[in-house]
This record gives sequence, C-alpha cells and structure tokens, in this order.
Amino acid sequence: MTGQRIGFVGLGSMGGPMAVNLARAGFAVVGYDRRAEAAAPLLAEGGRAASSAAEAAAGAEALVLMVVNAAQAETVLFADGALEALPAGASVILMATCPPGAAAALGARVEAAGRRFVDAPVSGGVAGAKAGTLTIMAAAPADLFERNRALLLAMGSRLRHVGETAGQGATVKAINQLLCGVHLAAAGEALALAKSVGVDPAVVLDIMSGSAAMSWMLTDRGPRMIRDNPEVTSAVDIFVKDLSIVLAAGQDAGAATPLAAAAHRLFVASSEAGHGLEDDSQVVHVFPTLKA
Repeated sequence: MTGQRIGFVGLGSMGGPMAVNLARAGFAVVGYDRRAEAAAPLLAEGGRAASSAAEAAAGAEALVLMVVNAAQAETVLFADGALEALPAGASVILMATCPPGAAAALGARVEAAGRRFVDAPVSGGVAGAKAGTLTIMAAAPADLFERNRALLLAMGSRLRHVGETAGQGATVKAINQLLCGVHLAAAGEALALAKSVGVDPAVVLDIMSGSAAMSWMLTDRGPRMIRDNPEVTSAVDIFVKDLSIVLAAGQDAGAATPLAAAAHRLFVASSEAGHGLEDDSQVVHVFPTLKA
C-alpha cells in the first residue's frame, strides 16, 4: 500500500479501469470526469471523486491524463487550472494517443511551469485496461521514469522506457497504430474477397489464423467481421483519428507511409458510409462498395 496521492482525469472506458487498478494497488486516487457518474467504479474501490480537474490535481504527486486527445489535455492542464493546482515538481503523465509534436509541445510547457512530464501512451484496449495488462510506451528522463515506475506498472504489465524526450512515446504509439490499422484493413480486404468469390469467410479465417498469414488483428477482429452487430471495443472513427496521427508523424519526419495512407482512406470511407461509431472490424463492409 503506497498511499501516494494520484490525480486522474478521464474516467472513460479505458481511464476508468486504469484508475481502479491504481486504487487497488494502494494509490490514493482522486478522479475527475465530466460525467460525474463515471467515477462510480473508482469510488467502489476506495478512490475519491473530484468536482474539477484542478481539484483532482491539488496535492497530487502525479496527475494522469487519459483524455481523448492533445487538445483536451491542453484544456485540462491550462484552461481548467490542473497544472497550476499541481504541486511544483509533481509529474504530469499523458497517456492519451497524441501526435508526437503535440506531446512534445505539451511537455515543454509543463516543464517550463516547474512540473515534470511523462509521455506514456498505451496499447491494449479496454480489455487490457481492465486486466492491468496494457503496454505502456513511456518517454521521460530516466530518473522520472523510475520515480513513476510503480504507478505505471499498476496499470500495465508491459512497461517500456522508449526514450528520454517527450514525443518519443507518442511516436512509438503511432508506429503501433500504423501496424494495427494496416493489419486490420488487410484482414477486412481478405475476408471480403473470400465472400465475394463464394468461399465461406469463416473457413478462410480458420485457415489463415493457423498459417503464415496470421496476425493478431486477424485473429481478434476477424470473428467480429463475420458477425452481425458485434460489440464495440474500438470504433472505426478511432482509426480515422489514429491513422491521421500516423500520417502527420510521417510527414513531420519526412518518412513515406503509403500503406498507412491507404488504410486511412478505407477507414474514412467506412466512417462516411455511416459505420464510424461501430466496431472497427466493420471496416470490412467498405470493400464491396469499392470499384475493382
């Protein structure tokens, strides 16, 4: 039981379970979300609910941000007063998926204000957040990484120190999303092709899941691609956003990302066809609408 006070902003489908895991690990968690009811699971584990982001940050040794994007993180820290309320020398831990440049810019502003900054996006989805098995890609000076190691390990079993500069964690996450988006789009294309030529997609999925063509995205999303109305674990619009970040990161680095660009177009088309809030596996439905 550490008793270390942690502020946590963003108690959504991933942030909520992450805050719960911190409380279970013995951290004194004070959580805030714009939806007051989102704090209920944290309260059940002995955490506290704040009425504002600034209240969550007041007196905390670290402030975890699991918000939607960099713009929301900026609002929480500066417009909503969370950074000013955070004690000098305390850590801001940004765990949202953000463009590398935006993460670096936020880090510079936080450091200039006398606080420390950890760029630590995650992968593993809602299931990983609930199980505490997230992969965490943390970029921070070595001493700051070590200071926050126990906190991060309470939320993710695969913790990696990817660099010492803000933006490096976001870059690694962008690379992760590049591979996820391309693999997911490729899986959809393969199963759509099978269906178009009259081969049972379930049979193809069974064969490919045990062959050299297997990928984690195929085995995880493939079964949902051949079901009607699957549960939403990650929406099509998430990949519209994340692949936009990948393309921007590639452009900033002067690196070509043609496969990511192709996958992005498919997710955009799927969203424009009305599937944006559906499970990301439903990108499979865009392929029959495309011309050969």
